[in-house]
Amino acid sequence: MNFENTLEFARTMDAQDPLRDFRDRFIFPESSAEHPVYFTGNSLGLQPKTAKTFILQELEDWGRLGVEGHFHAKRPWYSYHETLTNMVAKLVGAKPLEVCTSHSLTTNLHLLMASFYRPRGTRTKILCEAKAFPSDQYALESQLKIHGIPADHLVWVSPRAQEELIREEDIYERILDLGDELALVLWGGVNYYTGQFFDLKEITRIGHSVGAVVGFDLAHAAGNVALHLHEWGPDFAAWCGYKYLNSSPGGVSGFFVHERHAHSKDLPRLAGWWGHNKESRFSMAPGFDPIPGAEGWQLSNAPVLGMAAHLAALEIFEEATMDRISRKRDLLTAYLAFVVENCGTSSKENPLFEIITPQDPKKRGAQLSIKCLSAGKALFHALNQRGVVADWREPNVIRVAPTALYNGFEDCFWFGQYLSSSL
Repeated sequence: MNFENTLEFARTMDAQDPLRDFRDRFIFPESSAEHPVYFTGNSLGLQPKTAKTFILQELEDWGRLGVEGHFHAKRPWYSYHETLTNMVAKLVGAKPLEVCTSHSLTTNLHLLMASFYRPRGTRTKILCEAKAFPSDQYALESQLKIHGIPADHLVWVSPRAQEELIREEDIYERILDLGDELALVLWGGVNYYTGQFFDLKEITRIGHSVGAVVGFDLAHAAGNVALHLHEWGPDFAAWCGYKYLNSSPGGVSGFFVHERHAHSKDLPRLAGWWGHNKESRFSMAPGFDPIPGAEGWQLSNAPVLGMAAHLAALEIFEEATMDRISRKRDLLTAYLAFVVENCGTSSKENPLFEIITPQDPKKRGAQLSIKCLSAGKALFHALNQRGVVADWREPNVIRVAPTALYNGFEDCFWFGQYLSSSL
């Protein structure tokens, strides 16, 4: 498509957008700017207008029913997480048996690694991406400490010198080099800093070929890119609900355990009573009997208020579908890249910034990471003063995410105008 950096073109594209009406189903932050731009769905998604209704329903049932709400609320709390399961499974390309919603992201990663990081003999090392999200770094470091494994057994794959992106062939080569020393590959689906989307199917295949367990942190992938977890076959994965999934700050997390582990009752795990056999849960007897599938990794009963917000968002995804979201995401992100690269104030001889996110739409989601080559954080502040809600990451990157459900082409146009005037 031949893009044009004009307001008329942007408005024409928005008028033709089959998802345009979904924008009205979210609440935008208050702003004094004439044309504010919210481009931080990769950090905290906007509030669905129905979230308040869903949460108030649970507060009403709590007040009206008290403890009886566990079984007699409009959506009984005892099984509340089950109302999410089919929608979540569809969203990440899994079977309902393989997914569950509870806890928070790093909590779920620890719970899953307690089962799937089992160092033995020479097979002790963990492979991770360099500049992984800090919470992942800390979690992996602590897992090594718990097992008494030296810190240098956490192995990083980094970009090559003078490059920003990790070459996927370097990932595969490192996995093969480590071979029978590799216990776990824990990889981010979309890198939070660069926006690079990795070939998770191939990472899984090669990781399994050397006998390693493979897991993914999908915090920046779920709700952003199309996932096919059952088909790709990783052992486990987890994601948060508050970024692209728009499910409240610090909201509940989803997790995946492949069905080949569904009935492995002897698989070590950190157990809690909500993961125990539903038929005998209230017998309060000793001896943990895990529910088959991902539900067996639950600890406590459902955090219902957080799940209510999550349900409101998932119903929107169910209606919009990831296929349509993905098509718009690619077009919208390409248009934003075009606008940024043609804002008319950055020359090839003396560039002021560069987009470090992959140009190939298959290798990115909605996020573009703009590396500031001279202006630094002052450029970020200037954008913010003009009504742009974006995101700064040290040392010199502005992250912007044109989110398909509630951003449009006109947002991209105004961002370009603000970027030009800020420079």
